[in-house]
Amino acid sequence: MSAVQLKSDWIVCSRPNPQARLRLFCFPCAGGMVSTYTRWAAGLPEDLELSVIHLPGRGKRIAETPFEHIDPLLPVLSQSLEAYLDIPFAFIGHSMGAVLCFEVARYLRRHNQPQPRHLFCCSCPAPQMPSATPHIHKLPEAAFIAELNRRYAAIPETIRKDPDVLQLFLPSLRADFSLLETYQYLQDVPLNCPISAYAGLQDRAVSAADLADWCDHTRDRFELKMFMGDHFFVHSHSQSFLQTLIQKV
Repeated sequence: MSAVQLKSDWIVCSRPNPQARLRLFCFPCAGGMVSTYTRWAAGLPEDLELSVIHLPGRGKRIAETPFEHIDPLLPVLSQSLEAYLDIPFAFIGHSMGAVLCFEVARYLRRHNQPQPRHLFCCSCPAPQMPSATPHIHKLPEAAFIAELNRRYAAIPETIRKDPDVLQLFLPSLRADFSLLETYQYLQDVPLNCPISAYAGLQDRAVSAADLADWCDHTRDRFELKMFMGDHFFVHSHSQSFLQTLIQKV
């Protein structure tokens, strides 16, 4: 079944390609807007098809209740992906999305589904590492926003200054941080696919040392690379990031 024939609320593909040799699934960061990631499609070769995961509680799914914990999300999301695994595929996860794509890969393996050809984990410490920062998802609104901006400069000024837009944006962002901060890593055998762990040199939240232990989760090749940019280097320096990614897939 081709991408043109497929439709799911969970997956956004701006340029479907029935002849694609590989499908790239992108898992956005906490609060990440799908449209920010679909822009990558213009920088990819025609034989790579980009599909962005669209979680409930944002964008066209803003009326839906967002997931606050990873365990109930995994089976729903993984089953939504199954129809799209008819050709080789890779996973790209940015920040929270790296944890999510890692756990989806493990869920698919447990249920005898196809496995990704490659896992790209960006701006995210290895999942077995204990959090080095206090949890923030239960903070009062003002403190929650302040801490997000201190760590990541995560909320654009245009959104911060518009109370109506901010109130639309915050529930999914808080739910995503709940999902990330309540996540508990469980040990399992490493994946068979290569893993590449990337971060920005100016990232105040993630360092090269934080990435190194991703190597424990693959029986194949492991690569660690730092790019110019901060926590959102995948957008601010997307050209160099995508060029590196293309060489790996």
